[in-house]
Amino acid sequence: MSYGVNEVLLASVLGSVVFAVFAAQPLVIVGVTGPITVFNYTVYDIMAPSGTNYFAFMCWIGLWSLVMHWILAITNACNALRYVTRFSCDIFGFYVAFIYLQKGIQVLTRQGSGDAFYLSITVSLLVLVVGYLCGVIGGSNLFQHYVRVFVKDYGTPLTVVFFTGFVHIGKMRDVSLNVLPTTDSFFPTTDRGWFIHFWDIRVSEIFIAIPFAILLTILFYFDHNVSSLIAQGTEFPLRKPAGFHWDIFLLGLTTGVAGLLGIPFPNGLIPQAPFHTDALCVTKVVTDPNEEGESKGHVVTKVDHVVEQRVSNLAQGILTLGTMSGPLLVVLHLIPQGVLAGLFFVMGVQALEGNGITLKILFLCKDKKLTSSSDPMRRIQRREAIWIFIAIQLFGFGATFAITQTIAAVGFPIIILLLIPFRTFVLPTWFTQEELSLLDAPTASPFTMISVGGNHGEKIEDDLGSKDQNGFGSGTTTEGPSTSTSQALLGGGEDTIEGLAERGEGPGARMKRRESWRSDGRSGNIVESIEMQKPGMRRRSMSRQSN
Repeated sequence: MSYGVNEVLLASVLGSVVFAVFAAQPLVIVGVTGPITVFNYTVYDIMAPSGTNYFAFMCWIGLWSLVMHWILAITNACNALRYVTRFSCDIFGFYVAFIYLQKGIQVLTRQGSGDAFYLSITVSLLVLVVGYLCGVIGGSNLFQHYVRVFVKDYGTPLTVVFFTGFVHIGKMRDVSLNVLPTTDSFFPTTDRGWFIHFWDIRVSEIFIAIPFAILLTILFYFDHNVSSLIAQGTEFPLRKPAGFHWDIFLLGLTTGVAGLLGIPFPNGLIPQAPFHTDALCVTKVVTDPNEEGESKGHVVTKVDHVVEQRVSNLAQGILTLGTMSGPLLVVLHLIPQGVLAGLFFVMGVQALEGNGITLKILFLCKDKKLTSSSDPMRRIQRREAIWIFIAIQLFGFGATFAITQTIAAVGFPIIILLLIPFRTFVLPTWFTQEELSLLDAPTASPFTMISVGGNHGEKIEDDLGSKDQNGFGSGTTTEGPSTSTSQALLGGGEDTIEGLAERGEGPGARMKRRESWRSDGRSGNIVESIEMQKPGMRRRSMSRQSN
C-alpha cells in the first residue's frame, strides 16, 4: 500500500481549490510537502509489521487531526505565531531544502547500475544547471523585462519538458531509463475506491492513531503557518490582511477529507508559497541613492505592489486535476526519473540560496574590505556572535534532519516546535538586543500580524489609546484644534481600517506618527512634515509650514 501519482495530484487539487476559493490568504500554495512524505512513510514503517490497514489508519489520523485543527482555530492558538521569527523559519526552510536534495539522491540510487544509472545522473545534473540558470537570468538585468519574467516563471517546467525529450536523442534512446509510474486516469494507484473504509480497523488502532494525529497537527501548525508567513514576508507590500485562524480551520477540513479519500495530507509548500507571491509582484525601475542620499544614476528594480487575487492558485489546481486525465498521464509517464531527481535538486538549491542561514554563511566568507558598508551585519560588534548564531541554527537543523533518518522520524515536528520558545526565552540571554535585531527579524510585517496580536515585542495601538500585546490599555489621548488638518494630511481625511489597509498600515499608525513627532519636539498648530508611503510607492514628503 502506497500513495501514487494520482493520489499526490488529487491532494494538490484539493488543497489548491479549497484554499483558493475559501482561504483568507489564497496566495499560499498548498500541496504535498517533503516533511509530510517523511511522516507518511515513517507511520507505514511503524504500523505495517502489525498488519494494520494503512489507509484506514491514516484516515483516522486525518480525522483526529481535523478535530485538533478546529480546536486550535477556536482557541485562537495561532496567536502564538507572534513569537515566530526568521530564526525558526530559516532552520525549517534549510531542513526542507535538504529533504528535497535527499529525495533527489534517493531517486538516483534506485536507477540500478550501468548506462541507465550514469545517464540518470548526467540528466539530473543538467536539469539542475539549466533550471538554476533560468532563475539567475530571471533575477539579472539581461534581455528585456518580459523575457526575464518568462524565463523566471516558466524556465524550470520547460527544462523538464526539454530533457524528457533529450534522452531520446542519438544513442541515448537505446538506454532503458526508469520513468514516472502512472495508473488509470482518475483512479487510485492500488485496487481500491476513493472512499476509505475507515471502519475496517481494530478499535485499539483508532486510539493508537491519536498520538500520530497530535504530531501531524504540530507539524501542520508550524509548516503551514510558516509557509503562510513567508508568503506574506516583509519584502512583499501586501494590502489585504491575513486570517491565520480561519486558514488553520480550513487546513483541518482538508486534512480530514484527504484521510477519507486515502490521499496524502496537503499543506502549505516551501519554497513554492513565497515563489508564488514573488511571481505576482509588479516591479518598477527606481534610482538607487547612495548612503548620503545622492543619486549617482544607478537604477534598481523595486516591488511596486503585489497582485493579490485567487485566480492563479485556483487555475493551477484545476489544471493539476487535468493531469489526472488519460492523455496527460501518458505524457507524465514519459518523464524519466533522472529528470525528476534534477527537479528535486533545483527546488533544494533554490530554497538554500535565499535562506537566511546561507546568506549569513556567505557574509562570513566575504572579504571584509569588499563588503558593502550598508550591510546590517557589519554593525554587529562581536563577529563571533554571528558564528554562534549560525552554529545554533545549524545544530537545530542537524537535530531535525538526523531524527528523520531514524524510526523516530515521526517525532521531528516536536523539535521544530521547540525552536520557537528557544528563540524567545533562551537566545536573549546569549545575545544583546541589538545583535538579535540584526541577526533575526520578524517573518511578516506588523500589518500581516495584526490578526494574531502583532509581532512579539511590538505594541498594537488604536486611536483611542495604546494597547500592549496582551490587550491592556495604557492611556488615552486627546486631539487639539488641528485634528482635521492632521487627518487630511495623514490619509485623505480618515484613518479607517480600509484606509490603513490601502496604505499597508495597521491600526494606530496615526498615533504612532503623532508620538514620533512629539518625541522630536514638534507641537502646536503646525502642518507637520510627514512622509506617507504606500506599499511599493515612492515616499512623498509634505513641507512643514509654521504659523
